[in-house]
Amino acid sequence: MSPDRDAFTSILMLPWLAHGHISPFLELSKRFADRGIHIYFCSSPVNLASIKPKLVGTTYFSKIELVELHLPSLPELPPRNHTTKTLPPHLMPTLKKAFDMSSPGFADILKLLDPALVVYDFLQPWAPAIASSMGIPAVEFLCTSATMCAFVNHANMKPGNKFPYPGIYLHDHEVDQFANLLECSANGIKDRDRVFQCYERSRDMIMIKSIREIEGKYIDYLSFLIDKSVVPVGPLVEDTAFEDCEKSEILDWLDNKEEKSTVFVSFGSEYFLSKQEMTEIAHGLEASKVNFVWVVRFHDGERDAAANGESYLPEGFLKRVAGRGLVLEGWAPQAAILQHSSVGGFVSHCGWSSVMESMRFGVPIIAMPMHLDQPVNARVVEEVGVGVEARRDETGTIRSAEVARSIRNVIVDKAGGRVRQRATEMKGIMRRKGDEEVDGAVDELLRVCRKRDWCEENHKILVPN
Repeated sequence: MSPDRDAFTSILMLPWLAHGHISPFLELSKRFADRGIHIYFCSSPVNLASIKPKLVGTTYFSKIELVELHLPSLPELPPRNHTTKTLPPHLMPTLKKAFDMSSPGFADILKLLDPALVVYDFLQPWAPAIASSMGIPAVEFLCTSATMCAFVNHANMKPGNKFPYPGIYLHDHEVDQFANLLECSANGIKDRDRVFQCYERSRDMIMIKSIREIEGKYIDYLSFLIDKSVVPVGPLVEDTAFEDCEKSEILDWLDNKEEKSTVFVSFGSEYFLSKQEMTEIAHGLEASKVNFVWVVRFHDGERDAAANGESYLPEGFLKRVAGRGLVLEGWAPQAAILQHSSVGGFVSHCGWSSVMESMRFGVPIIAMPMHLDQPVNARVVEEVGVGVEARRDETGTIRSAEVARSIRNVIVDKAGGRVRQRATEMKGIMRRKGDEEVDGAVDELLRVCRKRDWCEENHKILVPN
């Protein structure tokens, strides 16, 4: 660390309560810690319990201090549900409400720790408001793509005008979903208000999980729309060497498959497939004749139904795919699987972290977006050339024939050669870049921290204490 950075002593990180946000916040924390900055990583106890094992026994254990933020234990939301993992979808507004209700505790944490800077996520405008009221600068870190952020801001600021980049669009069945995306409400506050106030309250700049080689024009357009510097901090992929991963049933199984012969199928930690979607995907995997590892997830209510004998897979499916298909429930070492030599494709919902991981490890993507930012991310995947999208029918339904066609296109067919080649090229680009963006981000944050006496105008807290 340069002498200029000596006063830049600590950062408090406050991600949204989702694994897809906590993971990149943790990776960014590690990059900051590598540069001599002490990190306070603040989240609910259940989320901190999931990341503590990743720090114990590493050099980061003394550099990244876990700080518990206690949410109220509401009748329908016990502490084990203070995370989006396995959370039934109907309880999402309740979780946001509980997160809002933790704001007084967050204020107490800031008073006690007095960090040089707060880095916050996209749904908690009370966090920068509280920090600013104490003279602590706050900067937003976005875990979603710059493309999606630009798309949302364009729609909000220029209603009725087409997005200026034709490669990014919505299919007919996605338009209504997008229109309703920010209209969800919790605690009397629309997500739209949360998102745009988080933009407004970020001091001078916003950090984003991306690189210019993928999203340069969208980074620039987002910066123009919000009139702030948008600073990419890299893909933030946990680059765990394959040989360091604990051997498991999955990796042993993959060892017996031919190179690039297998697809990994996962729809993230927060989306739960409907029974119809699961049936179509199962039939598509079966018809593709390609090896696969499929990670299925259930929220608490669905798991109870499964325990009572309700099947979510077609009758006889597991027997018919025995030997070439492995179906697992819960969690799998995604980074290790994507790095395995037998994996040649990733059937993905296109959550941004999964897209970054797939590009980082050179694995082509079979894009199957479900909701939120995923349709836009899927268009980025196709525009960059590292994947193909499995098209839904005119009603927006996934069909098994298209699932099978898309998988074979990427894994087997000659036509998929360009996608496979482009995925390999992108892997090289990401490896060559390393973490150079983080150094630039730290310099920008240092400039922000030099203005410690600044206090953002209009920093009234959105949610009641």
